[in-house]
Amino acid sequence: MEVENQIGTWDGYVDYRNRPALKGFHGGMLAASFVLVVEVLENLAYLANASNLVLYLSEYMHLSPSESANSVTNFMGTAFLLALLGGFLSDAFFTTYYIYLISAVTEFLGLLILTVQAHSESLKPPKCIPTTPNIPCQKIHGAKATMLFLSLYLVALGVGGIKGALPAHGAEQFDENTPRGRKQRSTFFNYFVFCLSCGALIAVTLVVWIEDNKGWEWGFGISTFTILLSIPIFLSGSRFYRNKKPQGSPLTTIFKVLISALLNAFMPRSSSNVVVSMATSPSPIPDSKEVAAMENGRVLRAIFEAPSESLKFLNRAVLDKPISETLKCSVQQVEEVKVVIKILPIFACTIMLNCCLAQLSTFSVQQAATMNTKLGSLNIPPASLPVFPVIFIMILAPVYNHIIIPFTRRVTKTETGITHLQRIGVGLVLSILAMAIAALVEIKRKKVATESKLLDSTKPLPITFFYIAFQYLFLGSADLFTLAGLLEFFFTEAPFNMRSLATSLSWASLAMGYYLSTAIVSLVNSLTDDSKHKPWLSGANLNQYHLERFYWLLCALSGLNFMHYLFWARIYEYRSKGRGNV
Repeated sequence: MEVENQIGTWDGYVDYRNRPALKGFHGGMLAASFVLVVEVLENLAYLANASNLVLYLSEYMHLSPSESANSVTNFMGTAFLLALLGGFLSDAFFTTYYIYLISAVTEFLGLLILTVQAHSESLKPPKCIPTTPNIPCQKIHGAKATMLFLSLYLVALGVGGIKGALPAHGAEQFDENTPRGRKQRSTFFNYFVFCLSCGALIAVTLVVWIEDNKGWEWGFGISTFTILLSIPIFLSGSRFYRNKKPQGSPLTTIFKVLISALLNAFMPRSSSNVVVSMATSPSPIPDSKEVAAMENGRVLRAIFEAPSESLKFLNRAVLDKPISETLKCSVQQVEEVKVVIKILPIFACTIMLNCCLAQLSTFSVQQAATMNTKLGSLNIPPASLPVFPVIFIMILAPVYNHIIIPFTRRVTKTETGITHLQRIGVGLVLSILAMAIAALVEIKRKKVATESKLLDSTKPLPITFFYIAFQYLFLGSADLFTLAGLLEFFFTEAPFNMRSLATSLSWASLAMGYYLSTAIVSLVNSLTDDSKHKPWLSGANLNQYHLERFYWLLCALSGLNFMHYLFWARIYEYRSKGRGNV
């Protein structure tokens, strides 16, 4: 009989009033559905501006194309990196419930300031004068620049907190002790990415069109209203949520084990100072509530046996007589830290993919802006190009969940059908293909510019922007496979008291990808700058860039990264039920 149908309380979980969460009432798909609706609104508010921000910074704040691209990647990178903070606070001191509410209010304040600045001409730099092209446009600076970046990073702080808390909050609603609960949780992660795409679809079509045709204050205003609307919708599900109790700082456990293992390594071994077994483990026998909270019993092995043979250097942390009683660690704590260390290489191998994804918000948008963006009588904003991968994701996500996964379950006779690491690997391969296609499209675009004698012109080129859609399509597909796979992989493999923080690694990978993009752009410009040639990626005219070389470089780096990923994925051993190897 499944746990959801039993009478009692969920051990380790409380409701929003800090009372014990009840089985059969708190949690389940109904509770998670509120999270999915909120994610549509939250991603709409965030992506409506992030997808078009590079044009706002260049056209209204008068930053150069490379400065705009780097500002956007830094902003988006910071937002996703701050997800680690949101995940940490959710695990350690608050619940995912309260972290979401605090973060939503923070994002609202940042968007409100952006709206005010976009509305007031006095808070922006002077407009450029077309009749005097020899006079450079005045770039935003001083107090106006402070206001701009303060508001952007308030938004980043709010987005980070939401990304760190919301996926874990939704996943916590399901009972992982039953096959039905685990399958529902997998469905949740698939539809979480689907809802990301729903919000993105509205953002890159309706809101971007409004920003380009009615004014940026309207676009920012819609985002402000949307994130404000998400708060009462989230609160309306309060009575159904089950919230995991804060378990204390997971970083404390990690550093304690690492420091203890390091210091104990210098102690001489003796018969009275050996790695403990269960008989001498400082970890007490867990009570029934602790047992229920230990993820299908997968940590029980760590409590009732000696430390595992993997990462043996950490076993020194459980000496019977350590160098200090303060640093005394249990076998369970050592095994939890081992899990964290084992998932880090997988995390690192996804950074390059997200570096490629960063191009969708920067150079790809600028490429499209130089091309013919008309579709019949309609003039399509370049920032609306993500509609192609978004629509594809919205089609592929249900197909994947309801057709591909059931089919692979029947074929492989496993609970998941396709393992998490296999899914991530597919995304990495798609990113390699996307960069190769992007390079070929850029070669075609520049060839048209040369033949049309428009290399030094800012006029639209006689080539349709639909060419750019191909790289969007492949990168969007890569995002679907990798992001959903990462979210579920980190949540299911991480120790119970580190789940929000571990899930946040999915967003931290995005952050590191955006920062890596900025670093590669700067490094490429530095290495290619000499007295005879201009840097590959500098100047005001994109037609003078060697963007195709940059894309080929990303393609090559992505290929090397995939080989690196295969090594770690093949040796990884799943801790969760029903997984299996790559």
